[in-house]
Amino acid sequence: MRHLLASAALALVFTASAHAAPTPGAHALDDVRILSADDMEGRAVGTLGGAKARAYILKRFGQIGLRPKGAPFERPFTFKPKTFGKDVTGVNLVARIEGTSSSGKVLVVSAHYDHLGVRKGQVYNGADDNASGIAGLLAVAEAFKAKPPRHTVLIVAFDAEESGLKGAKAFVADPPVPLANIGLNVNFDMLSKNAKNQLYVSGAGPQPYLKPVLDGVARTAPVKLLLGHDTDAQGKENNWTQQSDQGPFAVAGVPWVYFGVEDHPEYHQPTDDFATVPQDFFKHAVATVVTATRALDDDLDSIAKSAGR
Repeated sequence: MRHLLASAALALVFTASAHAAPTPGAHALDDVRILSADDMEGRAVGTLGGAKARAYILKRFGQIGLRPKGAPFERPFTFKPKTFGKDVTGVNLVARIEGTSSSGKVLVVSAHYDHLGVRKGQVYNGADDNASGIAGLLAVAEAFKAKPPRHTVLIVAFDAEESGLKGAKAFVADPPVPLANIGLNVNFDMLSKNAKNQLYVSGAGPQPYLKPVLDGVARTAPVKLLLGHDTDAQGKENNWTQQSDQGPFAVAGVPWVYFGVEDHPEYHQPTDDFATVPQDFFKHAVATVVTATRALDDDLDSIAKSAGR
């Protein structure tokens, strides 16, 4: 859920020579296909389907060569559901990639893996929402393992986003590193479906120091990368600041960037399946967020300084 309200560079990212290790994003389509399959049962928090999705992500962490921040990767939390009932346990997954600089700033890159589960016998597979974001997260992890980041990066797969950003709230309330050390959160939620070839990046409106970096990425991005959806100028419903897991970071005063598409006919419907993903657009979107995250890592000290952190 995002809304609480209702060419050569590309080839480099998505292809590999017969003798080379897989390049960042090479598994992205498979990641979406597997996470949005019927046997994941819609990945609702606290369900067997959610646990199966989590096991798959942990397997991919191992394939990429990620290490936990502390031990193990899993960081469970509990919350009370909106309706009466027992407390629900969710599980965030947190991995760490060491940076090459002596900067104490940390970059948190995130996406949620939960979705709506099974309702009235129909599986809500959530291919775009948000198997696509997890695929983007894993592609960024692959990129930073292939070429280490300047700053230490936490790769975070959040649970219980669909229940009200519960995983992100739990993370911010009990972070694995001091909150003051987090220079930026980069969040992915819905990367794979837009008929206009448009991907939005939010954050530069309320945080103008981000605009030069994001404008630079937009100039060469293989999708039409548009800045916006981060102020109330279009109405509060179109301000995405609090509509995905970047929200708790924003509330805590941590700079944030969010990548996602606008709503589409399959949003929060049982038709949000892998078969409805436009594969070329999705590949371009993944290439874009990998490039953007690298650029934001390169500029993280300046971003943190501009934000007074």
